[in-house]
Amino acid sequence: MTGSRLALTRAKILAFRRHVGALDERLPRGRRSLRRAAWAGLQDSMPRAALLSIHARVEGTTPASWEDTSLVHLWGPRYHTYLIAARDVAVFTLGRLPDEAGALRVAEELAARLHRHLAGARTRYGDAGSALGMNPNRLRYAAATGTVLIRWDGARQPIVWTVPRPEVDPRDARLELARRYLHIFGPTTAEAFAEWAGMSPRQGVAAFDGLRRSLTAVRTPLGDSWILATDEQAFRAAPGPAASARLLPSGDAYFLLQGRDRELLVPDASRRGALWTPRVWPGGVLVDGEIVGTWRRGLGTVTIQTWHRLSRTARNAVESEAASLPLPDVQGRVVVRWDD
Repeated sequence: MTGSRLALTRAKILAFRRHVGALDERLPRGRRSLRRAAWAGLQDSMPRAALLSIHARVEGTTPASWEDTSLVHLWGPRYHTYLIAARDVAVFTLGRLPDEAGALRVAEELAARLHRHLAGARTRYGDAGSALGMNPNRLRYAAATGTVLIRWDGARQPIVWTVPRPEVDPRDARLELARRYLHIFGPTTAEAFAEWAGMSPRQGVAAFDGLRRSLTAVRTPLGDSWILATDEQAFRAAPGPAASARLLPSGDAYFLLQGRDRELLVPDASRRGALWTPRVWPGGVLVDGEIVGTWRRGLGTVTIQTWHRLSRTARNAVESEAASLPLPDVQGRVVVRWDD
């Protein structure tokens, strides 16, 4: 990067990310809000994580909100299960279509075999894999063709079926995927985008090069980076008040970060290992705009582990959030157990 760069502080960056992620103030109930909540996709690899991400962002979320017909499941970035807006299928599939001839051939051949086998039917993906003589996890590679959708209720195997390929140029889809990543995760780099999307670094760099005229160079506490030019005014604006508390589920977009990007969100190195564990991540406890601990749930009990003692006001806000979680398998009130 050359020339003058906009300098962004940690506070400015986190305030922007909370703002565009609708974490400071919930959006009104409705399909437009669901799409905005899923602008960079809602990871749903942990049962009903996407529903809890919606709850953190949209008013009136119910246990059935994830089943709204405006939303669909697919294998998205890094082949994880994602909930997205149905109208955005091309972005999250063709946007990740491999350029390499070998990988592209594998994806298209798998999609064609699955389509011929199903012949318009729907089945469990394990059964589809058995019928095709392969580990069903290989079917995930067909998702980037835009022709494979799934439905996962969190308790059983995903149901899989095929649909017509979106009539979108994969390059256009990739540029839009990069725009969305920049908007939700910015400031960021091409390399971070590629890692998040599960594509080659070369593809990530090519996408950012394609957007170069619509990007602004910035300097962050982690070094040089990029934002969308259309987001510059929001970065410069005075931040609004942060929400008193939000319980973010495992894999929520707000902390779906890799490498040094995690340092900005959680500066204390001794705490980062508690949020980004080697195996299944816990949820993140967001209080007054800062991650202050983690949480896990076992049926109707929510266990909160904080990194420092919270005030009574903050604890009440966290308990109120826990009580409002749209948990379909809970009979009666949610019990909050503090482990601090």
